Amino acid sequence: MSARNNVAPSTIGVDFVEGGIVVEYLDGRDVFYHGPPQPVERAITTPPGKDVHVLVTDPDGIEGVMTYVNDRDTHDNILETTGVGRVMLEANDEEVLFPGVSVTTEAYSIRVEADLSLVDGRVFVFAEDEMSEHAYELVAADESATEEDEADGEEGV
Repeated sequence: MSARNNVAPSTIGVDFVEGGIVVEYLDGRDVFYHGPPQPVERAITTPPGKDVHVLVTDPDGIEGVMTYVNDRDTHDNILETTGVGRVMLEANDEEVLFPGVSVTTEAYSIRVEADLSLVDGRVFVFAEDEMSEHAYELVAADESATEEDEADGEEGV
């Protein structure tokens, strides 16, 4: 398999619709991420082996940047034409995707953390494979949606 490179993301369109989020690629295609995203305080560790996509939107949720984490399937030129970025991490590696948003490898899982005081917008994490899709929104501690989230503190899946 050929080596994959980091690819910088471009600004792409975002639309919040009933049942999920539509991401509008630069090449005119749309991708639907099922939701609504589950609110999680500040950080999420995804299940092992999932394809992980991180979306950081502007405050209005009209546009944003999408980055695939450790995607080995998509060719660089496809990412460049869609506007999606990619970051490749080694074992126990960390990368800043966007000011205030970082990703870390933890064994076969990906951990996404957000310092929301530095992010002027919203942070979404999508973890999926052929069997399941998970959607999360990283929120400040006082914005968690359920008492269970508050009781658990930091959320892991």
